[in-house]
Amino acid sequence: MTFSLNTRSHSEIGLVRKNNQDSGYVSATMLAVADGMGGAAAGDLASTVAIDHISAADAHREGEDMLTTLAGAVAAANDDLADLVAWDASLDGMGTTFCGAMFSGTQLGLVHIGDSRAYLLRNGQLSRLTHDHSWVQSLIDEGRITPQEAAVHPHRSLLLKVLNGQAQHSPDASLVDVRRGDRLLFCSDGLCGLVDDETIKRLLTRPDPNEALSRLVDAAHRAGGKDNITIIVSDVVAQDDELDAVEGTVIGAAATTRIPRHESTTEIPTTSERPAHAADHPSRQVLFDSEAEESMRYAPIAKSARQRFRSWLVVLVCIAAVLVATILGARAYLRSQYYVGTSGENVAIYQGVPEKLLWMDLHSVVEDSDIRVADLPRDYRNRVESSIQVPSVESGRATLGELRIGEQYCRAVRDQRARSTNTTPSAPATPPGSPSASATMAPSAAPSASSTPTSEAQLPQVQAGDCP
Repeated sequence: MTFSLNTRSHSEIGLVRKNNQDSGYVSATMLAVADGMGGAAAGDLASTVAIDHISAADAHREGEDMLTTLAGAVAAANDDLADLVAWDASLDGMGTTFCGAMFSGTQLGLVHIGDSRAYLLRNGQLSRLTHDHSWVQSLIDEGRITPQEAAVHPHRSLLLKVLNGQAQHSPDASLVDVRRGDRLLFCSDGLCGLVDDETIKRLLTRPDPNEALSRLVDAAHRAGGKDNITIIVSDVVAQDDELDAVEGTVIGAAATTRIPRHESTTEIPTTSERPAHAADHPSRQVLFDSEAEESMRYAPIAKSARQRFRSWLVVLVCIAAVLVATILGARAYLRSQYYVGTSGENVAIYQGVPEKLLWMDLHSVVEDSDIRVADLPRDYRNRVESSIQVPSVESGRATLGELRIGEQYCRAVRDQRARSTNTTPSAPATPPGSPSASATMAPSAAPSASSTPTSEAQLPQVQAGDCP
């Protein structure tokens, strides 16, 4: 027996953001959500690229062919993102999650990367079909924090895997059997990042899918509406020719965002005007100043040796006084200056400034750390190597805390890369009634969930692609 999908979808900017970087696609045979990121670096473009490739691959497929087709479209989207960044360096930093499935009539071929989610509501029970590729999820997997702590963790937005043009970020894939009466939910973290699963379950059980969708949007608003909100609600119903004939619809940013062609249309100048130099003109003749010569003739007679000595003594005393005042002022200034910089292979807090006066260092280490510079995200490493100015030792410690989080995050990313390289993902069919999430990640060396002091260093947000 085969089934059809009766689908409702919605994508909006939310209550806080300035533009919608979410995109989605729904059809009789495909459901997909992509949550773009990167701010000015075009998160809306990244999600549009993903949905553009996914929608182009939409067709009726079955079994493993669904996974092959969908994973291939995701890989092509990732390659396209890499090409766009190579074509326009200002796009570096953009990326997108992806959570989508092809529908055969009896199964879902599910492909997922990032923290957008797919849920299954069956017989009143809600289960996740996906496993977040986020840092806080890895902490939950290791038993370091609880799901309740993860919901308010200050770094809950850090992702270990996304589509950002890097080849090592491969998605999870699985087959899920469906039954008549099942209800599917695909959403960005504008919903599931703000509304807990119990509330989602309660609202999703509304019989009318339109009402369920509306209630979920309202819940995201009540939770603050801090992010873009994209929701797809799809009911598995008896086979229906009319539903099977529904054409695909693009929602969110992908409905209005144009993907630039990967070629430059800007005319690059080949010549430039060269400023005039003195050598380009005839040398100017230096004229003898007769008035200056005359004044020299009437200059005072030279002072005696004693007068010269007294004059030099006054000058030396004045110079010494200025030097002493300068040294005392400099010492007071240096004692009030702090920065975070490199100390060998590690990071340390310094007092002073990162400069030398002749052979003398104008700084000294006041606190070492075990944070390795080489383990830091790229932007963090560059900031440390250029020295991060801080107003006090306490602020320096707060900055070390932020750097340590970045170091541990990158270790988790490297562990994830190693597992992705050493493990061949399988996609066995999930038995009816017990859909399973994709493989669990468990990066090591992640920090505990203790609160982190506020740093004044204004360190940038990082993504997995920033890690060495």
